[in-house]
This record gives sequence, C-alpha cells and structure tokens, in this order.
Amino acid sequence: MNKRNYQKELEALIERNRAAGEKPSLLLHVCCAVCASYVLEYLYEHFDITIAYYNPNITDEGEYSHRYSELRRYVSERHMDDIRYAEVDYKPEDFFNMAQGHETDREGGARCSLCFSQRLGYTAELAKKGGFRYFATTLTISPLKNAEVINAIGTRIGEQVGVEYLPSDFKKKNGYKRSIELSREYNLYRQNFCGCIFSENEAKLREESKNA
Repeated sequence: MNKRNYQKELEALIERNRAAGEKPSLLLHVCCAVCASYVLEYLYEHFDITIAYYNPNITDEGEYSHRYSELRRYVSERHMDDIRYAEVDYKPEDFFNMAQGHETDREGGARCSLCFSQRLGYTAELAKKGGFRYFATTLTISPLKNAEVINAIGTRIGEQVGVEYLPSDFKKKNGYKRSIELSREYNLYRQNFCGCIFSENEAKLREESKNA
C-alpha cells in the first residue's frame, strides 16, 4: 500500500481554492515560533489564518509564555497583521490528566500520540465553534514527529467533529530547512525538547550521556 503524499494533497487543495478565488478560514494549531515560521510563510497568502496556541504539554509556565511571546513577535515582525489569535487558556492539568499511566513512555510513543490527539481535538472543537473551514497543525514540520500518525489523528478527529482537517507534511520541499533559516534570521528561541516534563527529562539524559 502506497503511503499518502500529504504535501501533494495540500498543494492540490490550495490550487482548487485558488482557482475558485477563495481564501478560506483556517484555525492553525501552533506549538512554537520555530515550527510556525515556515508554515505561516507558506500558508499566509492562501488562507485567512487564526492561531490556536493550545499546548498544555508545556508544563513550565515560563517556557509556555516565552514560546508564545516569540510566536507573536515573529508574526509581528513579518507584518502578518491580519493573523488573529484564538483565546486559549493555559491548562497544564489537561496534559497531566491525559498522560496518567504513560509517564515512562519514550518520546514518540503512545504518550505523544495521545498528546497530538488532545491538542488537535481541542483545535477541531474550537474550529467547529468558530465556523472555520479548516483546521491544521504545525507539528508536521518537525523531522522528529511522525507525519503519518499526526495526519491520521487529524483526519479522524476532523471527521468526528465535522471540520475538514488540512493534510500536511510541512517538512517536505525543504520546509524544515527553511524554518531553520527563518529562525536564525529572526533570532527565534529554539527549545531542545517538545514541551512536557517527560520530554525535558529525556533530553537532559541524552545530553548527559553525550557529555559523559
């Protein structure tokens, strides 16, 4: 069975909307400025974008606030003035309740899939409530995250909630490389762990092992 080419699917969808003269509304889940940098650059002319910064997995409030301020700084400095922000509460307890029993999972395992589902589920519900045409996530820009898993989750949730999920594999077509270039150009804060305390601890262990 051939793997789906999510980038080609996205390009075809964009072309259909362009041919119809449409710039549809998109609620975009964003995890940080680095991941958002190229994704926003790529999608901006094709969609009417509202950002949903829903990331209860970021278990340190200072880290959460810093990533959010960097995201807003990037959007401001790129003069994407018509991008809006959905009102989202910071509720790390959402993540900890979800992660019970998965505290010792390795990065990329079941806990991460549950985390993707939680964040995409929230975004989809918000999109439904707000009347958005599509919802999507920047998560597929990362070479450390499985785009197949993320897209399968997004598609399933979109069908359940009744909002179309925008397929993506933003790392393709040098998307990840471009995100690194933009991060350097705008001096964006680049974290070395996904967000949760479990991810942070695993990153620290890797660093200690490397320096041993």
